[in-house]
Amino acid sequence: MRRRRNTKIVATLGPASSTPEMIRALFEAGADVFRLNMSHGSQDDVRARHAAIRALEAEVGRPIGILADLQGPKLRVGRFRDGAVQLREGATFRLELSGEDGDETRAVLPHPEVFQALSTGTRLLLDDGKVALEVTEAGSDFAMTRVVEGGPLSNRKGVNVPNAVLPIAALTPKDLSDLDFVANLGVDWVALSFVQRPEDVAELRKHLRGRAAVMSKIEKPAALERLDEIIELSDGLMVARGDLGVELPIQEVPTSQKRITRACRRAGKPVIVATQMLESMVVQPVPTRAEVTDVATAVYEGADAIMLSAESASGAHPVEAVSMMDSIALQVEGDAYYPSITQAQRLEPEATAADALSAAARQVAETLRSAAIVTYTTSGSTALRAARERPRVPMLTLTPSIATARRLALCWGAHSVVTEDAHNFDEMVDKARATAKADGFAEPGQRIVITAGVPFGTPGTTNVLHVAWVT
Repeated sequence: MRRRRNTKIVATLGPASSTPEMIRALFEAGADVFRLNMSHGSQDDVRARHAAIRALEAEVGRPIGILADLQGPKLRVGRFRDGAVQLREGATFRLELSGEDGDETRAVLPHPEVFQALSTGTRLLLDDGKVALEVTEAGSDFAMTRVVEGGPLSNRKGVNVPNAVLPIAALTPKDLSDLDFVANLGVDWVALSFVQRPEDVAELRKHLRGRAAVMSKIEKPAALERLDEIIELSDGLMVARGDLGVELPIQEVPTSQKRITRACRRAGKPVIVATQMLESMVVQPVPTRAEVTDVATAVYEGADAIMLSAESASGAHPVEAVSMMDSIALQVEGDAYYPSITQAQRLEPEATAADALSAAARQVAETLRSAAIVTYTTSGSTALRAARERPRVPMLTLTPSIATARRLALCWGAHSVVTEDAHNFDEMVDKARATAKADGFAEPGQRIVITAGVPFGTPGTTNVLHVAWVT
């Protein structure tokens, strides 16, 4: 099965989409990667979904990516005596480390790390930013605040501290348990929530020990301040616009999305744009015009992947949501302006053989109007550098590693086929020709451009560019 678009689609599984039949329907509608949200459901649920995806993969003969998304540290207020309170603008409200259930004047905030980071003037956002507090006095186990934006506040609502780097561990005990579970299960990507600094990513890498690729979720302003360092330590990034839109002034989210997307393109690492892309389809069978434009903007910007959350996990129209994303991406990529937009964002290749050959392969393929670029890769790095060029011709990736093929399911344009390594030059060309023809990339009489490394099977040795006729 060959997709006719380059932008990949990530679909979150949940109560509305966890049967083998529904997972198959989502894949056939266009899902390339499935997200397992560790914030919801049990490990048994995750195991069953993982097994269903792998069974489908074996049946259809195409590599399917699986992304496990760790919950991360969740900051929440405690409970209220009557279940909820109404906070009025200008009122004084006290936060305490411990104590009895709260009321209109006080609430428990059972997170000592938060109090360590508070000072006069610090802003706190509660319930996804619907309530805003400003600290007027802070201690090691309390904070007096003034209500800046009032409203209802109920049990266990979330707390955001936008302008502070909190001294909290990147991985909670639950995350560590989930991490070992999904890594041993065999997921392809692990997403780290609430990344604040590069050290958070390094911590995840230490625990993963290479068992999966690392996806850093950018949803904190502190992460934006050290974005390049975080990208360097990550295998990919997610623009997690939910919490990012709470912690940043909402009008800054589009520019931050553009900045993150372009930084990842520059680094040659996959980037996912996520959250509320087709939010109205949780209920409605068709999205709003604004949502369609939002998805299209991410495609025009060159995002590797676009993601559905509640739309596919718990919505009423999960298959339709994936189909809608697929049709939007196809429409945008078929637009006459699309190539010029992606070309305008193209960056100079770095001074490496892989980059030089990837840039040359794109130019040769476009000049000769070749049917495809065929890239041999072991680790996936050559395919990522080729995708960084955003070529106008299709990309076919040949790899001996199923793990690499699955990870590349997130990579823009990469159609991966698992095959044994070539042992000599003639076999390299023959495999490329045969696979390009078998998978519908080229017909007899068309040319393909091949990149590979000699000696064959050695990672990081891309040093060959060859033009071949398909026979």
